[in-house]
Amino acid sequence: MYPSSKELFERAKKVAPGGVHSPVRSFRSVGGDPVFFQSAKGAYLTDVSGNEYIDYCLSFGPLILGHRDPEVQEVVSKTAELAWSFGAAEPYSLELAEWIVSKIPWVEKIRFVNSGTEAVMSALRVARAATGRDKILKFDGCYHGHLDALLVKAGSGLAGESSSDSAGIGSELIKNTLVLPLDDENAVEELFSKEGKNIAALVIEPLPANYGLLIQRKEFLSKIVEIARKHGSLVLFDEVISGFRVGLTGMSGELGISPDLVTYGKIIGGGFPVGAYAGKAELLDLVAPQGPVYQAGTLSASPFGMRAGLATLKKCERENVYSILGSRTQKLVRGLLSILKERDSEANWDSLVHSSLFWFHKASSSPIRTVDAIPAGHKEAFAKVFHALLNEGVYLAPSGYEVGFMSFAHDDAIIAKTLEKADSALKKLKV
Repeated sequence: MYPSSKELFERAKKVAPGGVHSPVRSFRSVGGDPVFFQSAKGAYLTDVSGNEYIDYCLSFGPLILGHRDPEVQEVVSKTAELAWSFGAAEPYSLELAEWIVSKIPWVEKIRFVNSGTEAVMSALRVARAATGRDKILKFDGCYHGHLDALLVKAGSGLAGESSSDSAGIGSELIKNTLVLPLDDENAVEELFSKEGKNIAALVIEPLPANYGLLIQRKEFLSKIVEIARKHGSLVLFDEVISGFRVGLTGMSGELGISPDLVTYGKIIGGGFPVGAYAGKAELLDLVAPQGPVYQAGTLSASPFGMRAGLATLKKCERENVYSILGSRTQKLVRGLLSILKERDSEANWDSLVHSSLFWFHKASSSPIRTVDAIPAGHKEAFAKVFHALLNEGVYLAPSGYEVGFMSFAHDDAIIAKTLEKADSALKKLKV
């Protein structure tokens, strides 16, 4: 048995920034010390002290079948006997690429990388090369990884002006990044009328899910795509979260919008590090070695990610996972919301659900489609509920602005157990 989470965290802070290797893991947003986990299976996590938790974070989305799904685990075990890495051409990425291209009409070619950040960075490089333009338009409330050019927020002053969202990013690195609020077609129209000839690409999460679940109007998304194309700009849909999560064809398919470029990650690696950028053949053919846009990666197309990803995607299609998860997620959220309203009525809770993604938030009199619309006090209210559930053995992402995820391993029995734990947890909170 390991030492306790608290002991491990104290050790970790001496050798890693903040004691973690990705900021949200530190629990800073909710307070307290992070839990250190040692194993996972199905819908459960087990911490270093042997405590079990029903997991609704699911590594922030990749584990759509749950932890160590038996079919995927068998593929991973067989892969370990074949090779760990090649740094050379191999058949496994080919098989996954052919499968994705056969299922997604707007994906004619695809290049695998190691993360969503790397995928977006590479796709934007292609967009600039294809258009001969330098500027990029992004939207406040969408997250596209931690590359310098997109780790920016809206600044004061003129529409589209941006400022750094992180120390260490100089003004020269973000001068070509324009930022607008979500849910405002008029602002997009106005900006393109001024800057359209300079904008290489409009990049957006068609389902923004990194700053709450900001479900956008189809009319807004269709209109901004129309505006971008009228001005000769490419459309990049960041589907690192929503791709193969909301359905086989992601949000692009649900909306009936074919992007010029699209980025994927998470689910296509079956729980292993992966990213991909894809789209029209004429754009992907600009990438080296065929074209002048350079991008490379020592561990790109890892055999583990390629084979685990393909096994995951095939099972999702074969077992009707998306439809089943949609129903189960609604059942879970209805139950939790009922308990929240009864046991924590002071916070006045509500929820947003899309497919197998969900987000609880303080109630609002208007739809929450932008960052500014998130009710005041949400962060503090969530922190209380988070710790109450954690103490009862239910693990949510440790931030009020992260969404929750369901997996195929979360069956009706797991949902019922979650609701029992939630009722007990929030009853104590009320007392």
